Amino acid sequence: MKNHTTALGPKADKVTVRRHNLSLVLRTVHDAGEVTRAQIATRVGLTRAAVSSLVEQLLVHGFVTEWGKTSSGQAGRPGTVLKVARRGPAGLGVEINVDHVVVCVVDLAGTDRVRLEEHVDNRGVQPSQVLERAARLAARALGSAAEQGLDPVGAHVAVPGLVTGGTVRQAPNLGWRRVAVEGLLAQALCALRPDRPPLPVSSDNEANAAALAELWYGAGTEGVRSFLYLTGEIGIGGALVLQGELLRGAHGFAGEIGHMVVDPDGPLCRCGARGCLEQYAGQAALLDASGIGTGAGVLGVAELQRRARRADPAALSAMERAGRELGVAVSGAVNLFDPDAVMLGGVYRELMEWLAPAVERELARRVVSGLWREDRTRLRAASALGGAARGAAGVVVREVLSDPAAYAEHAPRPA
Repeated sequence: MKNHTTALGPKADKVTVRRHNLSLVLRTVHDAGEVTRAQIATRVGLTRAAVSSLVEQLLVHGFVTEWGKTSSGQAGRPGTVLKVARRGPAGLGVEINVDHVVVCVVDLAGTDRVRLEEHVDNRGVQPSQVLERAARLAARALGSAAEQGLDPVGAHVAVPGLVTGGTVRQAPNLGWRRVAVEGLLAQALCALRPDRPPLPVSSDNEANAAALAELWYGAGTEGVRSFLYLTGEIGIGGALVLQGELLRGAHGFAGEIGHMVVDPDGPLCRCGARGCLEQYAGQAALLDASGIGTGAGVLGVAELQRRARRADPAALSAMERAGRELGVAVSGAVNLFDPDAVMLGGVYRELMEWLAPAVERELARRVVSGLWREDRTRLRAASALGGAARGAAGVVVREVLSDPAAYAEHAPRPA
C-alpha cells in the first residue's frame, strides 16, 4: 500500500485538513479585505461548496461578516462580500520601554482599536512593579475593547532586551536580568481580573515586534520583503526581515545592532562593552551631545528638532555624528544580509531629516554592491504605526488567523 502524504503530514485526517482549509479561507478574506465566496474558491483552489461550508463556520463563530453584494461581471446572481469581523477575537499588545509603557488592542483586520500610553521612567524600578503598571494599563484597554465587542484572546509583550523562553535574559537600559516577564505579567493581569479566565501571555524583543508591525501594516514596506528595521529610543533596537520572515538567530537574539561596536576604545556601555553604537547614536547620546541633556525626558527629542530647525550648531553636529556612526553600522549589516531597504523608526523617524544625509553618505561609500549609491530611496522612514505595541498585538492576531479552529472551540458564539 502506498504511503500517501500531504503538506500537512502523512495521511492527514479530515479534521486536520479542514482546520488547515479554515485558516486558508480566513487568511484569504483577511488579505483581500473584501472578497466573495466564488473569488475565494478561485484563489485557494477549493470547490465552491467546500468554501461555502468553511465560510459558514467562520460566520457562526464571528471571524467574518457578510457585507453587501457585488457583481462579478459575469452572468448569474451577485455574490455576497465577506470581510473579517470588527468584533470578536482580537490581540492585546504591550510595549515596555525605558521611558514609556504602551498598550493596544488590534482587531482581526489589523486595525488599532484601543491605544493607551503612559510616559514614565522605568529605570531602577523593580520589574514586578513595572509589569504591574503595564497590567493595570492592559486591564483598562481590555475594558475598552469589551465595550466595542472585542475579545482579545492573548497578550504579547515586547521588551527592549534579549528575550527567550518567556524570560528577559537581559535588558541593559532597563537594568533587568533573568526576569520571567510572561509569568509576572500573566499573574498581575489575573489579580486585576479574578473573574475572567487567564489570558495567555507571550513575549519578544521590542524591535522584533516593531519590525513585524512594519511588515504587516506599513505602507513603506509595500512590495519590500527584506529590510533592516532600526528603532531609536533610549537605546537602539534592530530587527532583520528576510523574504517576509523575521530573522531570529540560533537563540532568538539576532538584530542587536545597538551593541555593534563602532569604536573599541569608546565609552563604556550598559551592556558591559565599550564603543557600542548606542553610545553615539542612541537618544541619550544625541541629547547629551546636543547640550540638551537626558534629564529633558520625552520632551528632549522635540527640543532637539526645534534646535535643528534653527540651525543650532551643537544640535546639527550631534546628528551629523550620530548619522555617520549609524551609517557605518548599517553598512556592515547591509553588506552581510543584502536587504532591499533600511527602515528608521522610533525617534529616528522624527529626526530623519537631519540623520539621513550622513547615513546615506556612509551607505553609498561602504556598501560594496553599489546599489545604495544608485538608489537613495532604500533608506526610508518607518510608518507611524504605533510601533512595537501594535506589532505585538498583531502577533496574537496572526495566531488566530493561522488556526481559527483552536479559538472557535473555546470561544462563545457571537449573539
